[in-house]
Amino acid sequence: MKRIETTFKKLKSENKKAFIPYIMAGDPNLEKTMEHVLMLSECGADIIELGVPFSDPLADGPTIQRAAERALKAGATLKKIIPFVKKLRQRTQVPIVLMTYYNPVFKYGEAAFIKDSVDAGIDGVIIPDLPPEEGEDFIKLSSDANFSAIFLVAPTSTKERIKRIVSSSSGFVYYVSITGITGSKLTLEETFKSHIASVKKLTDKPVAVGFGVSTPEDAKKVSQIADGVIVGSAIVKKFYEHPAGAKEFIKKLREAIG
Repeated sequence: MKRIETTFKKLKSENKKAFIPYIMAGDPNLEKTMEHVLMLSECGADIIELGVPFSDPLADGPTIQRAAERALKAGATLKKIIPFVKKLRQRTQVPIVLMTYYNPVFKYGEAAFIKDSVDAGIDGVIIPDLPPEEGEDFIKLSSDANFSAIFLVAPTSTKERIKRIVSSSSGFVYYVSITGITGSKLTLEETFKSHIASVKKLTDKPVAVGFGVSTPEDAKKVSQIADGVIVGSAIVKKFYEHPAGAKEFIKKLREAIG
């Protein structure tokens, strides 16, 4: 069984939810990213999302855009991040998922990207601008390699579209909590709760919620209705602006998720 599935299965047996922090690889450099990943792992991260910096992000808010700019200036690229994870595997076995846009993967070559990622110990990938309809070859290559291709469900997704997305996803389904960008304010309305419930009725795969979760209070609320909680901008901001308080903040998120 793959690391992501094993993690969710173990958490379910313990009646716990997954804590999935996101950081930008290469922000401010890959050496510091190594420290950050190890800290996240030590503080109880169940799965870690590593962002791949890209010059033209569609889904990222200002905090992650600025992190990407810093990482690009430091020379971080997909070609460097994959061997970086291989090196990281000597220190931690926490599942690692890349979050990238399709352009770097296309340039790398889908088959080569998947093979090199698997060889490096990367467990899966999230590509926000690759819809399942246009990713059939990528999905097949990923499936054949035991590599998780994780797709996003939006609050505006129809029932038919959700069925397509959840059947295409492996590892878990990423539920985007807001119709906006990362770092926007989260509002947990009844429609949001009922929509997640409807997604969960259509799949037995874990559903993790991201976008807009910025405080332990947010994380606690989301953990009551989802299988995993993804926190990105708030952690990226904390590492950059208040690094001394990062560890305590991450621990509070972990405790809140339970």
